[in-house]
Amino acid sequence: MIRIALVIGSTRPRRRTAVAARWVAEVANRHPAVIAGEATFEVVDLAEYGLSVLDEPLPALFGDYHHAHTNQWAQTIASFDGFVFVTPEYNHSAPAALKNAIDFLFAEWNNKAAGFVSHGVHGGVRAVEHLRQVMTELQVANVRTQVALSVFTDFEITDPAEPGIIAPGPHQEPTLNELFDEVIAWSRALKPLRAAAGQTVAA
Repeated sequence: MIRIALVIGSTRPRRRTAVAARWVAEVANRHPAVIAGEATFEVVDLAEYGLSVLDEPLPALFGDYHHAHTNQWAQTIASFDGFVFVTPEYNHSAPAALKNAIDFLFAEWNNKAAGFVSHGVHGGVRAVEHLRQVMTELQVANVRTQVALSVFTDFEITDPAEPGIIAPGPHQEPTLNELFDEVIAWSRALKPLRAAAGQTVAA
């Protein structure tokens, strides 16, 4: 069984990212691999982990974590085979909370796969440009397909201060399923590398 985390990459109250992540989870639950029992998808919400600004005394490369919140986060990430990051774009990049959460760990990310669902005025594509570079440094295989949700065409928003309702264009769900296909395939293909490195992954 391949386990994929759907990571909500914003901790801001009333975040539109949570709305997007619910849609991603709904589509994931209809995916053929899930129905066949070959894969599972689970939402991982950064807001529930209470991570401070990086406060570990040693670089994550050492894997010597001193704080309870780091160990909880490490156990969560280590348990997955791959990731789909659902992220907004803040100031031409990914949210600080997401980058901070990524930087807490190292080996727990290695030899896994990642896809990206982004949203924003420009579809969040610039946030993903930066995240792809970060993931490459962590030995995470980035899949090609990306879902970019426009605040203008993929959401119904009457008050810009509120998250609104997601209303994806007709091409978005097929694209999301392609992303899932790629993340599952690469997560499965990289499993021998995880096993060789002694990483904890699901059977």
